[in-house]
Amino acid sequence: MLIIVDDKMSPGAKQQLSLHGDLMLLKTEGITYPAISGHPDIFFCQAPGHIIVAPNLPEPYFQKLRIHGIDFITGELPVGPEYPSSARYNAVATSELLIHNFRHTDFIITRTLEDLHPVHVDQGYCRCNLLAMKEGHFITSDQGIYKVLTGLHPGLHLDGVPVSPDGIQLEGFPHGFFGGCCGILDDKIFIHGSLDHFPEGEKVRMYLEDLGYEIVELFDGPLMDVGSILFV
Repeated sequence: MLIIVDDKMSPGAKQQLSLHGDLMLLKTEGITYPAISGHPDIFFCQAPGHIIVAPNLPEPYFQKLRIHGIDFITGELPVGPEYPSSARYNAVATSELLIHNFRHTDFIITRTLEDLHPVHVDQGYCRCNLLAMKEGHFITSDQGIYKVLTGLHPGLHLDGVPVSPDGIQLEGFPHGFFGGCCGILDDKIFIHGSLDHFPEGEKVRMYLEDLGYEIVELFDGPLMDVGSILFV
């Protein structure tokens, strides 16, 4: 198991995650703005059976993927220095849906995942804002995403909880986003921080426990957006 995380993640969180696999600590310079320069969901789009990687991910990380025997597809467009070119790979893919602002999505993602139902949202940082879970359940810190997903065809059986991003830390910004604090491995949800320090933490905790998830809070402190925790 390879676990891709921001190198700026707290040491205690790294130590806990290392019990579940080999950490790939992501750190880049001169590609995009510093607050997200190590965020996995900026450089990787993870989908069932696929992982699409930005072509300007530094070469040592490509080498690590190969060492771990991970099959990946290289995207067409590089991650850029600012939005929207920084959001090209920040899509969410489930077993049924591909969710993103398709004005900015890298073409390789849409071509590779053409069998998924496309759902357009106005938020380019979709993965940062959306934690997609089993059986169509989700949590999002973007009201626009919430309205789109809950307004889709009833046959998709989507059910979600909206939360405010207030109280989620991201260096240099008023707040981060909920999805960027989290990662999922089987029936465990790992959160970078503690829900006890999040204004809507109890609502989130009850929702996740009702779905049968084990919540792993990686340290006792405010939620911090680290660009998602990717288990590959």
